[in-house]
Amino acid sequence: MGGFHIIDIVVLLTYLVGITALGIWMARRVKTVTDFFMPRNFGKAMMITNAFGTGTASDQAVTVAAETFRSGLSGIWWQWIWLPATPFYWIIAAIMRRLRATTTADVYALRYDKSVAVLFSVVGVVGLSVKIGLMLKGTSAIIDSCTGGAISANWAIALVTIMFVSYGMAGGLSAAIVTDFVQGILTVVFSFLLLPFVFQAVGGLAGIRETIQDPKMLSLVVPGRIGVFFVLMYAFQALLGIVAQPFIMGVCASGRTEMDGRVGFMVGNMVKRICTIAWSLTALAAVAWYMNRGVDLSTIKPDYVYGDVARAFLPAVMPGLLGVFLASLLAAVMSSCDAFMISSSGLFTENIYKPLRPGCSESHYLTVGRFASLLVVAWGIFFAYLVPDVVTALKIWFKIAPMMGIAFWLGLFWRRTTVAGAWASTLMGFGIWWLTTRTWFIQALADLPAADSLRLVWQQPGKSMAMYEPWVIGFYSLAALLAGILVSLVTQPVAEEKLTTFYDLTRTPITEGEVLTQTCALPEGVQPVPRRMLTTAFGLEIPVPSTTSVVGFLAGWVMVGALIGGFVWLVS
Repeated sequence: MGGFHIIDIVVLLTYLVGITALGIWMARRVKTVTDFFMPRNFGKAMMITNAFGTGTASDQAVTVAAETFRSGLSGIWWQWIWLPATPFYWIIAAIMRRLRATTTADVYALRYDKSVAVLFSVVGVVGLSVKIGLMLKGTSAIIDSCTGGAISANWAIALVTIMFVSYGMAGGLSAAIVTDFVQGILTVVFSFLLLPFVFQAVGGLAGIRETIQDPKMLSLVVPGRIGVFFVLMYAFQALLGIVAQPFIMGVCASGRTEMDGRVGFMVGNMVKRICTIAWSLTALAAVAWYMNRGVDLSTIKPDYVYGDVARAFLPAVMPGLLGVFLASLLAAVMSSCDAFMISSSGLFTENIYKPLRPGCSESHYLTVGRFASLLVVAWGIFFAYLVPDVVTALKIWFKIAPMMGIAFWLGLFWRRTTVAGAWASTLMGFGIWWLTTRTWFIQALADLPAADSLRLVWQQPGKSMAMYEPWVIGFYSLAALLAGILVSLVTQPVAEEKLTTFYDLTRTPITEGEVLTQTCALPEGVQPVPRRMLTTAFGLEIPVPSTTSVVGFLAGWVMVGALIGGFVWLVS
């Protein structure tokens, strides 16, 4: 079976059965809808592995490896684009926890109204379905390549889907977080397992530099493709959209305190950035390995590089090691899919179904939530078959959440943002995105005198002309922002009572032992905390940041600088 030993099968099956049993065992804790969608009883260690496990999946390794194979070390930015946004996670986590919501759609309902909450729910469910499909697509590529086709990728994906759906439907977010603790460890194993063997085969970084003569392959930025403009615009897009990723509420707010959420969200994602280095270096070493063997690189499918290298090296080291690799691979995808599935079903149940069928029992809503999970995953599988490759799927997913993220940021910092403004910014964003995919529009841009100097459009070999992605981000972001502001200025303001509740929540820290009896409301006996404001001019709502926020934010930037600087030093 192409190096796939019986011990590998035993290891793989042991993991799949064990992790599913653990998740189903957690179902004994689930008594209410809140238990299923938003438990608030986890400490810092579990929150770190929750953030890491939820945010890290095998499709990301496939994407980084594929782009590193094509473009060199600059391919790391296909996941490191989140790196400049990571220090902001320290602030975002506290805000999400203080909002005391079950789903992010609850926040949109509070700040705007139910119509915006429904809009967010629809966009969120579609986005998470796309993300599930993206992860399954990446996983299938690795399974197919690392087993040499011995294990059918379609059957493997079906089996994995059945298992994470089983324990996710039973145990909800609690099951996802507990299983993520185990799966997070295995994801680290998956990230670093291949690296030492491939490095040894090519003579380490010195051997890579000797074999690969193209300096662009060893550069973190490649002007005109993945340059500084690319990194800045994608990082901006990441920051816009992170608040509107539906699963982020669970990542930030399922801890006991807001400090648990802060530490978990930022540190867990920093661990992911370290794993990204391993993915990129493994792919770069693979390029040198192929070249040393005289392989024509054009004959290699970039999506299959990671799995192909695993199949070549791991069975020769020790029987069972490929099974560990596959188990770790599946852990990476299951730890994300389960959380995304629960977030999606929460949006549907709490913000679409419950308003249509109010007054039903807790058990009824639990049943609806569990079966909504099936529909979300089914759409994800359908999308996985539709999309041609992982990078294409990733580009689509990147753009969905920011369309609602703009309304979130406007509503957070500008009191005058209205319901109509939130709708206008979202619809305008989607409209401009659609416009930038039209052939006639792209051709019109290409005909502009400054098109070449600004690199408005580009053409990949074998593909039709397309608008350069950073410009797409700039176009839709600016248009959506202006639409939200202009429409808000001429439409009915949100009721002052709703605004007061919203801003009071964002400024009132979580108290120890706080018990919530209502979504998006301060608990009985807790009074709003007054905050000094930097400015309230023109309706702006910008408070003076706390010492905790400033120190954590700056510490995040120190970690970002150390990570980038350390990587540059390592490869140079």
